[in-house]
Amino acid sequence: METTESKQKKLTSSWIACCTKGFPVSAYKSTPSSESEYDDKKKYHSGDSPESETAQRKPGGWKAISFVLGNETFERLASIGLLANFMVFLLTQFHMDQVMASNVLSIWSGITNFAPLVGAYLSDSYLGRFKTIAYASFGSLMGMLTLTLVAWIPQLHPPPCKAPQGHDCKGPTTSQLAVLAMGLGFLSIGGGGIRPCSLPFGVDQFDSSTEEGRKGINSFFNWYYTTFTVVLIIALTLVVYIQDSVSWVLGFGIPTTLMLCSIVLFFIGMRLYVHVKPEGSIFSGIAQSLIAAYKKRKLKLSNEIDVDGVFYDPPLKGETVVKKLLLTNKFRFLNKAAIIMEGELQADGSNSKPWRLCSIQQIEEVKCLLKTIPVWASGIICFTAMAQQGTFTVSQASKMDRHLGPHFQIPVGSLAVISMVTIGLWLPLYDRVIVPPLRKVTKVEGGITLLQRMGIGIGFSILSMVAAGLVEIKRRASALEHAGPDGIAPISVMWLAPQLILMGFAEAFNIIGQIEFYNKEFPENMSSVANSLFSCTAAGASYLSALLVNVVHKVTRGKNGQPDWLTKDINAGKVENFYFLIAGLGVLNFVYFVIVSRRYQYKTKIWIDEEEKPGFDVELNVVKQ
Repeated sequence: METTESKQKKLTSSWIACCTKGFPVSAYKSTPSSESEYDDKKKYHSGDSPESETAQRKPGGWKAISFVLGNETFERLASIGLLANFMVFLLTQFHMDQVMASNVLSIWSGITNFAPLVGAYLSDSYLGRFKTIAYASFGSLMGMLTLTLVAWIPQLHPPPCKAPQGHDCKGPTTSQLAVLAMGLGFLSIGGGGIRPCSLPFGVDQFDSSTEEGRKGINSFFNWYYTTFTVVLIIALTLVVYIQDSVSWVLGFGIPTTLMLCSIVLFFIGMRLYVHVKPEGSIFSGIAQSLIAAYKKRKLKLSNEIDVDGVFYDPPLKGETVVKKLLLTNKFRFLNKAAIIMEGELQADGSNSKPWRLCSIQQIEEVKCLLKTIPVWASGIICFTAMAQQGTFTVSQASKMDRHLGPHFQIPVGSLAVISMVTIGLWLPLYDRVIVPPLRKVTKVEGGITLLQRMGIGIGFSILSMVAAGLVEIKRRASALEHAGPDGIAPISVMWLAPQLILMGFAEAFNIIGQIEFYNKEFPENMSSVANSLFSCTAAGASYLSALLVNVVHKVTRGKNGQPDWLTKDINAGKVENFYFLIAGLGVLNFVYFVIVSRRYQYKTKIWIDEEEKPGFDVELNVVKQ
């Protein structure tokens, strides 16, 4: 039996011999791709023949973007408008108790936030972004149409009930729940395809190799998020008001009609769109690296990292990759996947066994994913606190005085606007007023590091839960002393503003910090994974919230028939204790976050674009000092 070292020596010589047959070793070093290679990387072609590689043309630009933005605006207004008030719909129209309604929303939200992983894989590997968005849009339309029919047809929802506080109302049947689940399932399919593809598809309409194209991309991002904010405000005010005060059928029918308009607008512009062919999913490379490392688990690694001739290091491919990752000793077992063994290379030096041999770039991309998982996990409990805005905060508001003047009541689902306004006012103030002096003191470009920003967000989420608990104590005491037959406490709903404002700060710091952190720490070709990680955080929070709700519901139930903390009648329960529990978990999570953030090591990269100078990243260096 040959030793591992002798095998590697033989392999090195065979590798050099192979490369001298017309494929020099220097070709496998970090050299920039030629212009001709770059031109061949991205195929622009018309909507008439997406499969054709020869029908190349200029990007669609703003002519195509007008249709993309219109489609996105209508689609988001439809989906957000439909679901912004959904907790109230489940409580009042389906007569669910707090626990069941919270479980429905949490489970559905978890599935919907995991679905973009599947959508991104299908888009990158098989369908392309245009087809994925097209198919997913019809899925969303089917889901919205189903929910509209649920609200419209009496047989698809429980009969109306006017019993005090709805305690003795008839709940949904199994068939009614099945139709509801089918509608939510269609919406999950739609979200799984639209979310990971909408923003990249808009970017595809510009040629990033030109200055004009890069300016167009930046402008597109601004318009994208501007329209998103406007849509949220409209959905949380006008649409919610129609649902709450006019008609649920009309409140669901309007978003459904808007979704249909979105699809029509999307297909009207199809001849102008740029179609980028799917180049393969990053998930395949991740799987190959893990499997290759397992197959070579018995190989021994040298303490010295000698890339040439030992590790597979081909030139980078793909339009989006502009930086090359260096081989590191982090998660060293993965380095075995890049060790070249006999028979794994073809005569021209290309890889003949991708499930046994992976490039250095591939394994370093997997390392980027693995080392961010501890930081990613810290966001789950923070998101769990945020998720309560759509569940028990709604229950609180429904039992408070919502009058704004003698003739107008604030819709319960519109209270989330308080958090949005907080974010909208804070971000410009933070960016223009607070960051500049902070930058002078900390020498960090963003004023504070991204990890510090995320930690501050976790702190605000804890304070928000504490404030929510204190307000609930006051609200419940007022309800028990002065409430009428409907159980509404004579206390203004604006008492909920402090917890919503604090949660707005939590989102402004933690959510934006997470998005920037993932996109900065992952290579450019892993941007879809970065965005998917953010969705997975929300999915994990949804499932954790459902678990906590069910455990608390069962554990706190009294032996003598006493109500539990989360009983159907919020005035008889103790929701404040549930808030304090989440705050306690948040404190433990904050300690955990401090530990993992102090141990985190940022990625190392080298520039392969000769015209681009390596910059000094102040933020990353400050963190490690």
